[in-house]
Amino acid sequence: MFNRLPWWMGGILMSGLLLLTFSIFGADRPIGSSTYVPYFAGIIFDLNPEKYSYLKHIEAPGSWEGIMLLGALFGGFITSVFITKSFRFSLIPTGWKTYKNNSVASRLLWSFFAGFIMIIGARLAGGCTSGHFMSGMSQMAISAMIFGGVVMMALVVTGRLFYNLKEKR
Repeated sequence: MFNRLPWWMGGILMSGLLLLTFSIFGADRPIGSSTYVPYFAGIIFDLNPEKYSYLKHIEAPGSWEGIMLLGALFGGFITSVFITKSFRFSLIPTGWKTYKNNSVASRLLWSFFAGFIMIIGARLAGGCTSGHFMSGMSQMAISAMIFGGVVMMALVVTGRLFYNLKEKR
């Protein structure tokens, strides 16, 4: 049922989520998830917010983002197992095997490296892709529009370089 919904239904559902998130009944602030990384690090390593002023700045916003991230993880899992019945566990996705190699170590190393670069970029940009794309574009923020264009260009260039499509056709 859910995998046959029209594309516009996703827009309507996303609009409802954003309205709730921005409302006083929701988070009362834009959606984002990268703030949770330093917030969680502060909890794990018992960092003093008085010494690290950024932790004091993100104390309230960071507290609900972990719940959102866990909800996305478990929601995706439940959806893939029970609704779309498409769940499968694989350390090496089919696309990786086709265009790169069969090495689990290579896949994990590249995944860690890419995730590390992404979180640095998110913190430098003052927000993550979900914050810029969903929250920023829904507010018609010029910075989010520029960010979206740059991300799309980077995706095309990275895809061409990383997967080297000319050799595998």
